[in-house]
Formats: sequence, C-alpha cells, structure tokens
Amino acid sequence: MKRINSMKTLAGLAALFLAAVSARADVSLNGIFDDHMVLQRDIPVSVYGTAEPGEKLTVAFAGQTKSAPADKDGKWSVKLDAMKACANPAVMTVSGKNKLTIKDVVVGDVWICSGQSNMDFTPGAYNGPEDPKPYDEKDFDFPLLRQFHLVNEPSMRPETDVKVNRGNGTSEQSATWLPCKPTTGNRFTAVGLYFGRKLQMETGIPIGLIKSAWNGTRIEPWISPAGLAAVPELPAVTGLPAEYKSDGGYPSTWHCLYNGKIHPLTRYGIKGAIWYQGESNGDEGETYYQKLRALIGGWRTAWGEGDFPFHIVQLAGRFRSTDTPAGNNPAGGDGWAKIRMAQFKALTIPHTGMAVAMDLADVREPGDIHPKNKRDVGERLALWALAKDYGEADLVYSGPLYKGMKVEGG
Repeated sequence: MKRINSMKTLAGLAALFLAAVSARADVSLNGIFDDHMVLQRDIPVSVYGTAEPGEKLTVAFAGQTKSAPADKDGKWSVKLDAMKACANPAVMTVSGKNKLTIKDVVVGDVWICSGQSNMDFTPGAYNGPEDPKPYDEKDFDFPLLRQFHLVNEPSMRPETDVKVNRGNGTSEQSATWLPCKPTTGNRFTAVGLYFGRKLQMETGIPIGLIKSAWNGTRIEPWISPAGLAAVPELPAVTGLPAEYKSDGGYPSTWHCLYNGKIHPLTRYGIKGAIWYQGESNGDEGETYYQKLRALIGGWRTAWGEGDFPFHIVQLAGRFRSTDTPAGNNPAGGDGWAKIRMAQFKALTIPHTGMAVAMDLADVREPGDIHPKNKRDVGERLALWALAKDYGEADLVYSGPLYKGMKVEGG
C-alpha cells in the first residue's frame, strides 16, 4: 500500500513538473497588454512578453505582421510601425507555441496619471448630490476613454513586468483596461476621467489613462535614480536599506514607487503625464522644485520619447487666515504657499503646464486636504494639453499667473 502511494506521489510530482515546464513554454504578454487597451499613435509601438528561449513569436495587428525570437532568458519584443489614431476596435494576435488574442484594441493617446490621493480618488469619493458640480453617470458614457489601474506594488529594484490582479474586473485594484461606461467610470481617477473626457470630446481621439497613484505618498519614492543623479542641487542617495522605510504606513524610500509602479510602464508608448501631488511634502519650497526637475527629467529619460508633455496641478488653498495653526503660517506647513510657488516655478521646465486649483477648495470645509471639485481640475489640465500638445493655439488655457510684487510705504 505504501509503495502504491509512493508511486502516486511520484506521478503527481511528475505531472506538476510537466505542467510547470509547459506553462513556462507558453507565450505570454506583459500584463499591460489586455482587451480594450489603447496603443499610442504616431510612434513605433513595442509589444513584449515571455516565451520558450529561441521560440519565434509573431504579432499581427492592423495590417502589420512582425516576428522576433525570444532571447536566452525567454524574453521577446517586437516593434509595430507607427500608426495613426483609430477608433475602430481591432484584434491583436500573438502566435508561437500557443496563440493569444487581444480584443477591442484602439489607437490614440496614452497619459500617465500619477501622484497621491487627489489623483488616486475616484469620482464617487468626491462629488455627491450636495456638491456644486455633482457627477452624473452620464458623464461616464465614453467607451473610447479607457483606464488601466496599476496595483500598489513598490519595489527596491526596477521592475519590468506590470503586476496583474485581474480578479473579476470590479475592484479598483484590478489591473485591466476598462472602457469608461456608467458601470465602470466611478472606478477611474476622477481628475484623469475629466481630463481624458475633455480631450476625447474635443479631438475624437481614443484616450488611454494609466492610473499609477498612491495616497499619502511623498514625491521622493516616485523619482528615478537617473532623475535624482541629474539634479546636483539634490543630495545623492547612498546605502538604501534592505526594507522599505515608511511614513505613516506609506512607502517613502527613494525610488521604490518608481521601481514598482513607473519603471514597468516605460516600454509602453505614451503621450505624456499628469501629476497631482505635493500635500505630503508640506512646507518645502525650492527643494520641491528641484525634486520636480528630477521627477520629470528621470521619467523622460526612462521612456526615451524626448520631452513629452508633463502637466501638474498646483495645490488648492487650504485653511482661512483665522484658522490655526496653519492659518498663522500661510507660507509653509499646511499653508502650502511655498510649495505652490515651487510648482509655479516648474513651468520653467520645457513642455510643462500647470492647472491652478487655488479657487477650487471647498469653503464649507476649509481644512479639507481633498477639494471635491475634480471636474474643473481635470478640465483645466486638459486645456493646457489642448493648447500645448494638440495645436489649439487660440485656446485660452490658463488664468492669470503670478508676475511679481513690490512693497510701497508700510
């Protein structure tokens, strides 16, 4: 009896081994490639994944057929020729030992949406029926606006694979491309949704949003090593610990969010990025400006697409002058005046824009770190993009910006 059980055990182990070998041999795509995805127009597009070393892979899409072998580590990549924007859904196939089919693929513009909670939160988290501009589910009926949401996976080393958590597609943390519909729009980044919706309405081009944000995070963990090294005004980082440092439970070690939530995207073609962050960096001024330089320059270097557009949100006003303690120190702390000045100064970085949100704080809740009006924030970002990146030269894209001051008499 024991011998029979031993034979069954060996047979089971052999079956598991063969299954593992077979799984390793199967052609797979990086997690960013999925049904409903948006591919970036007007630039060569890389498609990549894993397979058996030496196996020939063939990718077919939109009349193109490209082939390449997997390298000795089983990694493969092909590059499709640049394509014009196309809203007609198409099918992509990847063939090797097995065949993969990706459905409902469109070609348009892809934008990274990153930062902390004000970028992370969804429409339902902000606008309700009592608010001045409540959201309506009709706002979400834009099937050519799609979002991919990266799960929160920091890393101490640069990752190449997009972590997937498909689930049933209903969780905000499910990594999958979602078309914007009444049943899905409330899971989008609110700022990104209104940004992308306006772009899509004005241009007719499919818009893809890649949501890679984490509430409560500082700017430092989003900066790449190369970006930090390129800004001599910032101190070099040495002796990174083996474990993540944390600040109130949020990752704060330099580069860990870049490594886990940005670097895996850098082979995927994009149009640009929008950024809503700064609250967790408190009263920084000039230092925050240098960190923005490092952030933007590092991302642009990693993508290798030149100085792609990078538009930021200037923090809204918080606290009235009569409130304490921040009301007594409007220049710093939670007053945020210094960090707003640093964000304004970032307009000196080529191909950047800034949506002013000073007037969008909720006067009923002056201490709220999360202004509820995300529609105007997203649409103001879109105005910068339309004017600077989509050629609408006659568009009024910004309100008045600070020029200078002088003190007279007392």
